Amino acid sequence: MGKTMERQSRGAEEIPLAFRGMAKRFGAAAALSPVDMEIQRGEFFALVGMNGAGKTTLIKCLLDFCEPDSGAVEIFGISHRLTAARSRLAFLPERFVPPYYLTGEDFLRYMAALQSANHDRRQAEAVCRALELDVAALSRPVRAYSKGMTQKLGLAACLLSGRELLIMDEPTSGLDPKARALLKARLRTLRERNTTLFFTSHSLADVGEICDRMAVLHRGELLFVGAPAELCGIHGVEDLEAAYLACVARSEARH
Repeated sequence: MGKTMERQSRGAEEIPLAFRGMAKRFGAAAALSPVDMEIQRGEFFALVGMNGAGKTTLIKCLLDFCEPDSGAVEIFGISHRLTAARSRLAFLPERFVPPYYLTGEDFLRYMAALQSANHDRRQAEAVCRALELDVAALSRPVRAYSKGMTQKLGLAACLLSGRELLIMDEPTSGLDPKARALLKARLRTLRERNTTLFFTSHSLADVGEICDRMAVLHRGELLFVGAPAELCGIHGVEDLEAAYLACVARSEARH
C-alpha cells in the first residue's frame, strides 16, 4: 500500500497543472463551468477565447487570487491554496505594471531576491538583448518606459526566473511584430529545459506556431482541448482562426 501511494504521489507531482472540476460564479453569472484538464510537463499550452470568456478568471483561481466555488487546482500535485504550490512557477499578468520608481535593473534584482536567486547582470542583459530591450534602459526608471518596453521587462523577469512552470496572461500584448518573433524564438529554447508554458493569447497564429495543445474557452465553458491541428481537422478547415470561429459558432447554435 505504501509503495502504491508513493508511486501515485510521484505521478501526480509530474503533472505541472491540473484543473479538477473547477467552477466559478459571480452572482447569477457562471464565469467558469466545471473545467477539467491537465497540462503535462514540458508542454506548451494555450488558452484562447474572446474577451470575457473566463481566461483571466481561470488564471486568478489558479493563483489563488480568487476562490473557486467548486473543484480544485493542483500545481505539481499540490493544492493551489498552499503557498508552496507556487514556488515552482513564475507569472506574468496581462496588465503588467512594475513599481514606477524602480529602474529596470532594480526591478530585475528585486524579482530575483523574491525568488531567492542571485541577480546575474550578464544573464539579465543577454535576455534583454534577446527580446530587443535596450540594455541602457535598465538604468532608467520604468516610468519612462513605453508599453512595449515595460512588457519586455516583465517577460525578461519571467524568463530569468528559471522556474519549471511559466504562466503568462497575453504575453505578446504591446509587442511589435519583430519583438513577438524574438519572444517566440526565446520561448522555443525553453523546450530544451523541459519548461512548461501555460498562456492566454488572442493571436491564433502564435498559438498554432508554438503550442502542443490548446483549449477553447467560450462564455466560461471549455469547448475544446487538444492540438491546434486537431481543432482544424474537426471543423474541416486548414486555418486555425476559421476553426476557432466554427467551434464557437457550433456552441452558440446549441444554446
